[in-house]
Amino acid sequence: MTTVVDQILKDVFDACRDNTSGSVADYIPELAAVAPDGYGISLATSDGYVYEIGDTATPFTIQSISKPFTYALALTDRGEAAVARKIDIEPSGEPFNEISLDPITERPRNPMINAGAITSASLIKGRTRKERFERIRLAYSRYAGRELTFNESVYASEARTGNRNRAIGYMLRSFDIIEENPDAAVDLYFRQCSIDVTAADLAMMAATMANNGVNPRTRERALAPALVERVLSVMTTCGMYDGAGDWVARVGMPAKSGVGGGLLAVLPGQMGIAVYSPRLDQHGSSVRGVATCRELSTRLELHFLHVTRAARSAIRARYTLTEVPSRKRRSDVEQDALAEFGIRARVYELHGDLLFSGAETAVREIGNLDDKLDALVIDVRGVGEVSDVARNMFDDLHKHLAERGCRASLVDPQGIMGHKVSSVDPNAVAGRIFSDAGSAIRWAEELLLDRYCVGPRQPETISVSEHPVLCGLTPAQHEEVEALIDIRHYPRGQVIVRGGDSASGLFLVLAGEVSSILVAEDGSRHRITTLSPGMSFGEMPLLTGTTFILDFCADTPLTVGVLSVADFDALTKDAPAVKLELLTNLATGAYLQMNTAIKSLGQFETRR
Repeated sequence: MTTVVDQILKDVFDACRDNTSGSVADYIPELAAVAPDGYGISLATSDGYVYEIGDTATPFTIQSISKPFTYALALTDRGEAAVARKIDIEPSGEPFNEISLDPITERPRNPMINAGAITSASLIKGRTRKERFERIRLAYSRYAGRELTFNESVYASEARTGNRNRAIGYMLRSFDIIEENPDAAVDLYFRQCSIDVTAADLAMMAATMANNGVNPRTRERALAPALVERVLSVMTTCGMYDGAGDWVARVGMPAKSGVGGGLLAVLPGQMGIAVYSPRLDQHGSSVRGVATCRELSTRLELHFLHVTRAARSAIRARYTLTEVPSRKRRSDVEQDALAEFGIRARVYELHGDLLFSGAETAVREIGNLDDKLDALVIDVRGVGEVSDVARNMFDDLHKHLAERGCRASLVDPQGIMGHKVSSVDPNAVAGRIFSDAGSAIRWAEELLLDRYCVGPRQPETISVSEHPVLCGLTPAQHEEVEALIDIRHYPRGQVIVRGGDSASGLFLVLAGEVSSILVAEDGSRHRITTLSPGMSFGEMPLLTGTTFILDFCADTPLTVGVLSVADFDALTKDAPAVKLELLTNLATGAYLQMNTAIKSLGQFETRR
């Protein structure tokens, strides 16, 4: 499906496409010949899903974006301490190709400038130049999740014109930073810069870094977690050269640019972003690439100092109505229909902070569910902060589901998704927003029953004479019992009896719904079962002489018929046949209600 993420990428693409400022890297002949207006954006999530638009399959050479990955390999080969003796990790404030060292340490200031990158290349292990380059190429390929190839033409062009880098190499040798022939290190650097990639490759390489060094598609580890932290830290402060400060303030992601037109950015734990556009600014970074990342960071709220507490996934639990039905007692016909069609309704429980990454994961999974879905409940009671982009993504999801014939609802008592629970009915409002999961699940069940239940449904209202507890009585006995029954009406929300109360009669539900409520030790209230017309409560305390265990509260305006304790006891002497019939019917109903309560208590313990 086309998601809000796809639309945002398109909007950003359209906003930046007309920016034709900057120029290609003309100091390398092969790069000077590229089409200057190519443009592509690729976004890869930390679980391997890729969004893309434009020229994301166009190959170009990786150039300076290779630097963090070769630095990572040097750290793997030599260890952090050994590499630190050769390369500092401080921002330089100078152009990337400056021929200079730190005046105090006499080392390259960081591995993202050419002096540090050539030093990193010199530290790669291997018996021959060919073996060392092959180790670099294979390392990059692990990040990308496919075999990357070498561009001989660009390499030859760089080798012919790379005298400034040779000067840097000899400078490094003169200070014993490089301990071998500097031409070998510089040649290896030229070769690593000449590996072909696409924007889609770079996005996956960035996503691998975001995924703590594991490629999210191949599941192959490319880098140890501790080294991922080291590399991303240096990318944050030094990856954009003398424009790094502005980048961190306005974009806020570890990043690296290259004069081939590529730009890579990493949001740890969440995603990788790559842009291809060859026109460069004065720092040697892609003009459109920088503008694109600024737009994406703003629109998707990606700045790394604004992070979610649950970045990897917002989904806490997922289940169908077959697996976790509501607590409402149903007729046999209704139960059979829900057993068959309950898989056509699902519940998703979300948790943590709902920023872009968590929302994207949840929306993508839900949006890709089977088309045979009739109802969806999204429970956001466990969610803390919600970003604007996350709200937009879920609004877009609701529209998409509606187009497929699936109705969606939210459990959102605090209104964190931008909706408010009705003051008229706190359990459901226009737009299907519920204050508790039980009400939302019952709504989904009713929707399924309306569509698929064939046969008699639970009635909305009945008379005393129609109540199943009076089943089997003769007309005369009916008349005798009905004379004893007191009709009572309760408003929605009124507690009829409380746990600990003594028996107060037999309550026959005639209209509306009433729920039994377990009050936990911490004072929280949990619905155990919901009763509707034709059902009863109060029989256990009445028959056993014990107190109520649960509260009973009216969910809707409620009408009940009440047979008092005294009148029920009097039937033993005045009408023993009537009492025997009532006891038989109550025993059957009590058995069914006990089974429902046991199942509901089990579900309550599981959900806790």
